[in-house]
Amino acid sequence: MSTTTAAVTPAEIPDLHATKIREKTTSLVLLVALLAVAFLLSVLFSGLTSTVTELMIRIVVVVGLYIFIGNSGVLSFGHISFMSVGAYGFIWLSCCTLPTVKPLYFPGLSEVLQNVALPVAQGTVGAAALAGFVALVAGAVLMRLSGTAASIATFALLAGQYALYKNWTNVTGGTASIANVPVFVTPLVGTVLAVLAVIVAWAHQVSKYGLMLRAARDEPTAAKASGVNIWRVRTIAFALSGTIVGLGGAMHAGFVGVVTADAFYLGMTFMTLAMLIVGGIGSLSGAVVGVVTLTAVTELLRRLEVGVPVGDMLFEMPRGLQEVGLGVAMILVLLFRPAGIMAGKELSLNLGFLRKRK
Repeated sequence: MSTTTAAVTPAEIPDLHATKIREKTTSLVLLVALLAVAFLLSVLFSGLTSTVTELMIRIVVVVGLYIFIGNSGVLSFGHISFMSVGAYGFIWLSCCTLPTVKPLYFPGLSEVLQNVALPVAQGTVGAAALAGFVALVAGAVLMRLSGTAASIATFALLAGQYALYKNWTNVTGGTASIANVPVFVTPLVGTVLAVLAVIVAWAHQVSKYGLMLRAARDEPTAAKASGVNIWRVRTIAFALSGTIVGLGGAMHAGFVGVVTADAFYLGMTFMTLAMLIVGGIGSLSGAVVGVVTLTAVTELLRRLEVGVPVGDMLFEMPRGLQEVGLGVAMILVLLFRPAGIMAGKELSLNLGFLRKRK
């Protein structure tokens, strides 16, 4: 008995070069989109300057979440704690140029930090690095867990960090609001840092560490058999993710001008996770699209809360509508498109079609 093998034509051989080019266009599309949004909304519509800046800060934070959650498949509830570390780290390193300010707010701060007053740029980098270091230490412990246990452990991290910052009065100011923080985040600065966050996330995504992490997410047994150290690749992603989220915390402090521990707890956690889930956890494009979509929704609902004039009447909706809108949007997406708006796909310049990331 003879067997025949079907010949493989050149057309059936995957075009690896074209695949790599498509992957590289993903970040380009996102960068152009970010710049376009910043230009159109902050220059042509000057009344939306604050909204655009806040949009860019959210993109940094959610892209930071994606680096770990999207590539590892482990849902983390604790990353906003690194945002808090970044915000307070920015204050400790850069905000207090007057020698009387730090002793007033932080009498228990170390003598070295009491005398440090870095420029804003250096303070921002230092705050992100501090958040990354804390994430590295925490990840080295937590990433030995997996699945539900890891998710619960990250929530414990968030609760513990929040309690620490609320009660460590001599170092964090406790429940007091730290005011007079230098405001430096403009739409341009926010856009530049958001672009940087997207580039870092894309570089990790296409690196060997990102590939190994997704392999461990999809087929952990096969990944282990292939020599992938799951703990190591998860810890690297956790630390990198914490660094980017910490950068978002420093940006938040430099945008609002006031920092309080209450700003970095359940409300921020729910909002950022909702944005990631609505856009689609499985792709970098989904992280950005989710932020843009829900920011547009919440901005519309916020304006309805304030009141919109209709003729001689003022159309006004009840307070708290933004949170309700986030919940409804999440439910609708989970019902009709469980994988999110992008459904694990990346934007491509190839005639505007969406192609699933390999």
